[in-house]
Amino acid sequence: MNSDKPVEVAQSVAVPSAQAWSVVCLCAAWCGVCRQYEADFRALQQQFPQVRFVWLDVEDEEELVGDLDVETFPTLLIAHQDRPMFLGPLLPQIKVLERLLASLQEAQAASPGLPAEAAALWRRIAAQLA
Repeated sequence: MNSDKPVEVAQSVAVPSAQAWSVVCLCAAWCGVCRQYEADFRALQQQFPQVRFVWLDVEDEEELVGDLDVETFPTLLIAHQDRPMFLGPLLPQIKVLERLLASLQEAQAASPGLPAEAAALWRRIAAQLA
């Protein structure tokens, strides 16, 4: 992993691990859509203070991303405790993420059709954040 550019947590927030939710935005520095989305993504922390928001550049963190092929930006990974709940591209509108996060928190159930690589990706990211 590139130690010069560590995984970037949107804000330092002490989140109790037993109830921890994490939202990881898989992005790329060259992506104009990602650059536009980033400010709103970081601001969402204010609305969901119990959630850890992470901005992860897939090119700077190739080892962490592993074999996952991110083709559409933004792609988000949402996890609750040690369980991935969602992995996939999302429209770059912050309201879409707000609704998705709220519905996952309410249902406490993973999205149907969760990709198989979601669990391995979340384990690698969680280990880096620990």
